[in-house]
Amino acid sequence: MSDTIRKVGVIGAGQMGNGIAHVCALAGYDVALNDLSEERIHAGLATINGNIARQVSKGLVSEEARKEALARIVPATTLEALADCDFVIEAATENEEVKRKIFTALCPVLKPEAMLGTNTSSISITRLAAATDRPERFIGVHFMNPVPLMQLVEIIRGIATEDPTYEATKTFIAKLGKTATLAEDFPAFIVNRILLPMINEAIYTLYEGVGSVESIDTAMRLGANHPMGPLQLADFIGLDTCLSIMQVLYEGLADSKYRPCPLLVKYVEAGWLGRKTKRGFYDYRGDKPVPTR
Repeated sequence: MSDTIRKVGVIGAGQMGNGIAHVCALAGYDVALNDLSEERIHAGLATINGNIARQVSKGLVSEEARKEALARIVPATTLEALADCDFVIEAATENEEVKRKIFTALCPVLKPEAMLGTNTSSISITRLAAATDRPERFIGVHFMNPVPLMQLVEIIRGIATEDPTYEATKTFIAKLGKTATLAEDFPAFIVNRILLPMINEAIYTLYEGVGSVESIDTAMRLGANHPMGPLQLADFIGLDTCLSIMQVLYEGLADSKYRPCPLLVKYVEAGWLGRKTKRGFYDYRGDKPVPTR
């Protein structure tokens, strides 16, 4: 099956989707990039162009490779445009209902042998697979953000995922120049099962007045040698995504230690989602980020 993947479809041209399209095109795959509107697709293509251009300026990619990669990516304004894809990766918002609706609409247009993947960072692969007509060809491929820079991809099998699908996915990830790790289908898998409770605890530390935004992030950068503080990282991930993952953990594992911090809930309700809305635990509207608490 791995030898039959020639064209990859990516649903979602946002931060994760355009990153996946970027690495697939550089690895030599033809890519069809889909989103809800042409404007979103073209914004995604512009981001890909800028990101590869930065790789060229750093000597990581040749100018010829940049041009070839961009030529491999075509806009797909409808799901029907993905009909000839061998592997389609869904990278929509981290919402189970949204993802299930996409799969229900997508499956009738795919060729029977096509594989289907989801970039979910926390939702059950088995449940999502049940919304498709091909659970044996369905698999989780959790890329890390930002996709072009991060080495790891978590592969998650659902209960019905067959061995050829898993082996083909491993080969595909290797061809992207990434390292795959297998995670079992439990809430939030490996990375977010460990990372998000830490971020949530940092928010509780802020909520309870133990430290300020700046002191918490400085403490973890210099005291634990983290490349960025947990509140800065939460803003980078998106506070809505952080909340969604914590809710999956809390509901899926029924353990109070995963209860989302009320302050995280409040920020999301206010629309302060981090970098993408220019306000979160930091205010990004000025020349440099300023802590909001």
